[in-house]
Amino acid sequence: MGDPVNGVEAEIVRHHEVIERWLTGALAREEFATFADAHGPGFTLSTPDGPTLSRDQVLAEVEALHGSAPGVTIEIRNVRIVASEGAFVVATYQEVQPDRTRQSTVVFQGTTWLHLHETWLP
Repeated sequence: MGDPVNGVEAEIVRHHEVIERWLTGALAREEFATFADAHGPGFTLSTPDGPTLSRDQVLAEVEALHGSAPGVTIEIRNVRIVASEGAFVVATYQEVQPDRTRQSTVVFQGTTWLHLHETWLP
């Protein structure tokens, strides 16, 4: 994976650029696989509101949001590698949107998203 910090940061930024383009409607519906394919088959998301969602639940929710936020911007800050062993990397980052910020911890295998845990920041 080369430099794990740069590779992980690049993947986190790339992934959120896809999400931003999806939410604004700039990404064509036919390109949803760009988002879906990044998530491993057992992917889970622990949401900032509490529930843990399966890959299928996350994909359904995100797919339904196409074009729902025309002016949204997403900025990624403070990417930090917490741990890495072989192909597995745990990283933290902040996802900044105009109306809210999340602190996130992600578990990767290579560049495949395995688990994401999000917490609202004040």
